[in-house]
Amino acid sequence: MTPPVEQLTAASSTTDQINRQMIIILDFGSQYSELIARRIRETQVYSEVLSYRTTAAQLAQLNPKGIILSGGPNSVYDKGAPQCDPEIWNLGIPVLGVCYGMQLMVQHLGGRVERADRGEYGKASLYIDDPTDLLTNVEDGTTMWMSHGDSVTKMPPGFELLAHTENTPCAAIAHHDRKFYGVQFHPEVVHSIGGQALIRNFVYHICDCEPTWTTAAFVEESIREIRAKVGDKRVLLALSGGVDSSTLAFLLHRAIGDQLTCMFIDQGFMRKNEPERLVKLFSDQFHIPVHYVNARERFLKKIAGVTDPEEKRKRIGHEFIQVFEEESKRLGPFDYLAQGTLYPDVIESADTNVDPQTGERVAVKIKSHHNVGGLPKDLRFKLVEPLRKLFKDEVRKVGRSIGLPEEIVNRHPFPGPGLAIRILGEVTEEKLEILREADFIVRQEINQRGLYSHFWQAFAVLLPIRSVGVMGDHRTYAYPIVLRLVSSEDGMTADWSRVPYDLLEVLSNRIVNEVPGVNRVVYDITSKPPGTIEWE
Repeated sequence: MTPPVEQLTAASSTTDQINRQMIIILDFGSQYSELIARRIRETQVYSEVLSYRTTAAQLAQLNPKGIILSGGPNSVYDKGAPQCDPEIWNLGIPVLGVCYGMQLMVQHLGGRVERADRGEYGKASLYIDDPTDLLTNVEDGTTMWMSHGDSVTKMPPGFELLAHTENTPCAAIAHHDRKFYGVQFHPEVVHSIGGQALIRNFVYHICDCEPTWTTAAFVEESIREIRAKVGDKRVLLALSGGVDSSTLAFLLHRAIGDQLTCMFIDQGFMRKNEPERLVKLFSDQFHIPVHYVNARERFLKKIAGVTDPEEKRKRIGHEFIQVFEEESKRLGPFDYLAQGTLYPDVIESADTNVDPQTGERVAVKIKSHHNVGGLPKDLRFKLVEPLRKLFKDEVRKVGRSIGLPEEIVNRHPFPGPGLAIRILGEVTEEKLEILREADFIVRQEINQRGLYSHFWQAFAVLLPIRSVGVMGDHRTYAYPIVLRLVSSEDGMTADWSRVPYDLLEVLSNRIVNEVPGVNRVVYDITSKPPGTIEWE
C-alpha cells in the first residue's frame, strides 16, 4: 500500500542535488512497483513510489525528471478502475506507462483498450519495429515478461508503434514529440532480458537524468541532515545487531558522536555468542558505547507455557516495550529516537504520526528491532530515520562504505523474536540451548565452505515432538531438528536451496553427535509460496 497523498510531499521534500534528478513511479497496485524503483536506482538515479492519487500539482512541486505509471490488477475500462490526474499529460514531463500504465495512457489520450482474444503471460519474444529512443540497444527478438489479458487495439493520435510480439500487436508505443512511451511488458523483472537497457534509455536519454544517486552522496547528505535536525540534542537507538540498525548506528555516530546512545536488549533468544560479540565489536573495535540490558529471565518467564506463535510474538513485543521504556527513562532524557525504517516500510505502511505543535513525525512505534506494537504515548520522541529512502541492498552498500564489517553487512535476516519462533510450541531454556548449538553448527559449516553469502537464510528449527532413535546400543527418544536453507533476492519469494549431499550429511552427523537431545535431522524442501521462510 502506498502512503497517503498527504504524506508524500513531506517524504519527498528534500531539495538536495540528489533528489533533483528524480523519477516518480505512480503505483496502481502492481506487485512490481517497488522493483521499478529499485531498477531506476540501479542506474544511480533517485526514484520514489507514490500513490496514483498524487495530483499533477503535487508532481509539479516535486519537479521530477520523469514519471512512470506502474502496472496493476485492474482493467482500465472497469468501473472504478484507478485513474491518474489527467493534468499529468500537460506537465511537459516524460511519461512511461508499464502494462496497466500504458493502457491508461492510451485510454486517456484517445486510443482504445479491449479484452484480448488471447492473453499473454510469461516470457515472450519482442520484435522491434522502431529501434530509436526507448528501444536503443535493445536486441530484436529479446525476451520480455508479459502479464496481461487486455491489449491496445487502437493507438492514440500521434503515437507510433515501437515493437510487437506474436500475440500483442502493440507491445511498445511512443509519442516521440511529447515523450510519452508505453510498454505492455514488465521491463523491471529479471526475466526481461533487455529490460534494464530500456529503463536506462528512459532515464538517461529521454529524461536526461544524471547519475547522482550514489552511496557517497547519500552518506554526505545524510550526515548534513542529521546534524541540522538533531543539533546538540541526544538520540537513542535500539540496536539489534542486524545490518539496518548497525548501519544506522555507524552513520549516526559519524554525524553526532557521543550524542548517540545505543541500547541492546538481550531477551535471551539470540544465537550462540551473538550478544557478547555484538557488544564487544561496537564498544572495543568501533568505539561506539552500547548500553547492554540483560533481560533474559524476564522474557523467558513472560512466554512460559505459551505455544501459539502470535501470542509469543505479542508477549515478546510487549515485554520489549516495557524494558525499553524503563531503560530509556533511566538513561534519558532523549529528544530523538533513531529507527531503521527502510523505503519498503514507507511504501507499505501508513503508520505515521505527526506532532501537531511542530509538524514533525513522532514515534508511537518501535519497528526496527522487533516489529512489534507501539510505544506508550507518553514516551514521545521525534524520529530520526536516515535510512528511510533506502532499499535493503542500498543499506548494505552504505554500511560497507562507512566501515561496517562484512559479518554484519552480509548477516542473514534474523527475526526480532529470534529463536523463540524457531522453537515451535513452548520455549524453554533446554530447548533454547539445543537450538543454539544446532544453529551454530549450521552457520559454522556453511561459513567454512564459503557458502554463507549463497543463501538468503540458513538456520535450524526445533520441533515440539520426539522420535525414536538408536545411538550405540541404546534406544533414544529425542527431538528432531529441521534444516532450512533458502535462496531469494528479497525475501518476498524464496526457493529451497539445492545444497550438496555431503554438506547435508556433515550437518546431520554433527548435530546428532554433538547436540544432546537430538537424534534426527530433516531438510525442508518447501518454497515460498506456498510455505514461509520462517516456521512461525
